[in-house]
Amino acid sequence: MVRLLGPQDRLVTLVEKQYPTVGLHVRGNEITLQGPSADVESARRLIEELVEMVRNGNDELTEIEVTASARMLDSGTATSPSDALGQPILSARGRTVRAKTLGQKQYVDAIDENTIVFGIGPAGTGKTYLAMAKAVQALQRKEVNRIILTRPAVEAGERLGYLPGSLTDKIDPYLRPLFDALNEMLDPEVVPKLLATGTIEVAPLAYMRGRTLNDSFIVLDEAQNTTPEQMKMFLTRLGFGSHMVVTGDITQVDLPVGTSGLQVVRGVLDGIDDIHFATLTSADVVRHSLVGQIVDAYTGYEQTQLANKAQAAARRAAAQLNTQGDPA
Repeated sequence: MVRLLGPQDRLVTLVEKQYPTVGLHVRGNEITLQGPSADVESARRLIEELVEMVRNGNDELTEIEVTASARMLDSGTATSPSDALGQPILSARGRTVRAKTLGQKQYVDAIDENTIVFGIGPAGTGKTYLAMAKAVQALQRKEVNRIILTRPAVEAGERLGYLPGSLTDKIDPYLRPLFDALNEMLDPEVVPKLLATGTIEVAPLAYMRGRTLNDSFIVLDEAQNTTPEQMKMFLTRLGFGSHMVVTGDITQVDLPVGTSGLQVVRGVLDGIDDIHFATLTSADVVRHSLVGQIVDAYTGYEQTQLANKAQAAARRAAAQLNTQGDPA
């Protein structure tokens, strides 16, 4: 019960938040639900799934697991939350990495079943983190001989100028998020050794030109900042026995000019066997709950802006036709 309810019986508040008409009371090892029968039944199913997650080794349930489980049960999906969200991907440093939403579970399954997977979604959906967890898992299982992590060295809307130091010092700030994720998944003393031997390689995208990557798990992060030419170059590096995961958020393109390669690639490759496009949404955000609301707010704002631009263009076109048809 302690693992189920969490500190200060936090689960009670979370379940009541999902089902406001249900009263939840805990006494000893018993949980009592009171309220409308339909809502009580839904809350009961949710608690049973959460109990099963705890039995499967999920030591501390969070708001993400509760809300994602309730959403899955309410949608009537065939997969139970305990099956979808309870399977660990990687255990390291006292933490277990697992999918926390149905969208993340489908994304992880796609990585297992396809050679190339595109993970497209907003910030906070775990696109890169889960891809790197699968890469470390594949390395530990000896399914691949090395991990290659890459991302384009593009500034996020700022001009940093010439950075001091060696070439490594200059590109390190762009690759720092990948190093941070590695240090979370592997022991700190192991990471430098794997980097020194080339078992793990972290490099900017420009270094991929001319290479053939065999027996590797390759992750391209921040792919929305690639050009179409760079995306083609990267994808054609694929060698035998390798897997590729490409992650990015098409709403956060930092390219100064031109079209994002991630926006183009779906129209080019969609429908090809062994290539999968996984789309994550604000429902898959696993950061602070406000992040999902921020993503939805910006999505609505951008859709409104596009609609206003389309209406303005239509008005200009209509006015131009009227001018051309005026006998004067």
